[in-house]
Amino acid sequence: MATRHSFENSNEIGVFAQLTNAYCLVAIGGSENFYSVFEGELANEIPVIKASIAGTRLVGRMSVGNKNGLLLPNSTTDQEALHIRNSLPDEVLVQRTQERLSALGNCIACNDHVALVHPDIDQETEEIISDVLGVEVFRQSIAGNMLVGSYCRFTGHGGIVHPATPLADLDELSSLIQVPLVAGTVNRGSEVVSSGLIANDWSAFCGLDTTTTEVAVIENVLNLKGLASNDTIHGMRSALVDMLV
Repeated sequence: MATRHSFENSNEIGVFAQLTNAYCLVAIGGSENFYSVFEGELANEIPVIKASIAGTRLVGRMSVGNKNGLLLPNSTTDQEALHIRNSLPDEVLVQRTQERLSALGNCIACNDHVALVHPDIDQETEEIISDVLGVEVFRQSIAGNMLVGSYCRFTGHGGIVHPATPLADLDELSSLIQVPLVAGTVNRGSEVVSSGLIANDWSAFCGLDTTTTEVAVIENVLNLKGLASNDTIHGMRSALVDMLV
């Protein structure tokens, strides 16, 4: 299921956290409640790591990663890089890039198999993305926006893209990524999808302003309605039947 959450009254949860199938990075300096929500949902499966990148708490926008690796901007300090590397599972590769477009999370969107990147990203960076993250790389724009990392969020099951994405582009992107995509919003109509939503193959977190309809779209396209959700629905139906009888 998708959990509504915020960071210090900000609903841009994707700015302050990075979630993959192998780890979760969260910004330092948050409240205990902020961390406990992540740890309650994820700690049994993957490590939740408190970190800063380039002296900022914008870990979701400054980095990009998947279960295979994590890419950091060149402005990441040696101490930050060492802390992150030591905290991650051994099989996850960590590398700093020389990319001039240093907000990597805004310029790159990926799951464990495919990455969409800003059309102007360096050729060297493209090769690093392919090698470290173990993905096939495609230069794309979304609804005319070059910042593909800002305007889409996808996992191994599905994804959400900018609401103004034409149907033809939606079909093309879906065939590239090989997962179903829908055009949608988060945080009560925000088009910057990845700032208000983080997700992996079995969980998702979205801003507190995200409406019930937006949450339903997220859960459906990311295939998050698992057994627990089905059990809950079944229980609610049984209770209704008992009341009516």
